[in-house]
Amino acid sequence: MTRPAPEDPRPEDPRPEDLGPEDLGIDDAALTVEGLSAPAAAPEGAPRTRLIACGALAREILALIRLNGWSHLDLKCLPAQLHLRPELIPDAVEAEVARARGRFDAIKVVYADCGTGGLLAKRCQELGVEMIPGPHCYSFFDGNETFAARGDAEMTCFYLTDFLVRQFDAFVWKPMGLDRHPQLRDMLFGNYTTLVHLAQVEDPALDRKAEEAAARLGLAHQRRFTGYGDLAAFLAAAR
Repeated sequence: MTRPAPEDPRPEDPRPEDLGPEDLGIDDAALTVEGLSAPAAAPEGAPRTRLIACGALAREILALIRLNGWSHLDLKCLPAQLHLRPELIPDAVEAEVARARGRFDAIKVVYADCGTGGLLAKRCQELGVEMIPGPHCYSFFDGNETFAARGDAEMTCFYLTDFLVRQFDAFVWKPMGLDRHPQLRDMLFGNYTTLVHLAQVEDPALDRKAEEAAARLGLAHQRRFTGYGDLAAFLAAAR
């Protein structure tokens, strides 16, 4: 009797200890301004896939690569601060695709739409490269189907990922001018009721920072553990 071939194992989610900044050599401030390059660990001549990703995802992608032994994945993260100017993302991604052409066996884009109004998806289609599905990272961390099903029930929720909790001042407080004009808070966030922390790892210190961010915005706090949602499956299929 022939046994069926085993299925590929489900990609593992990192634990908090797999994500230590000292371990991975990651600095969030550098990811915000400079991005990051992490060459594939595969030996020379072996197939390699270039990932072109947002700097806000670097810690999570590197942890998944390490934990699952995906030595063929070569990571190039663009500066996370591009999210403050989403109209610049399509051109920045295209430039990295051009640099990677001919050097890798495959190229994958680890950006969701991210506020580009469909322009990034259109550009990736023109370039012939696959991008991770979803309107934004909140959705694919939560799972795109799960997030979509929440619908209008969460219209008054303001979302933060682990990265955005750590970089709350750089991506929320200062860009919205609340460091200079705190009186704007109620005008900017008056229609929100809850800050939802979409947590990728179990980290009590990060949970406390999310609670503090909610208090600063005058919102209720909710923690929702998502792990890596659709990101893990997308990377597992990146060949």
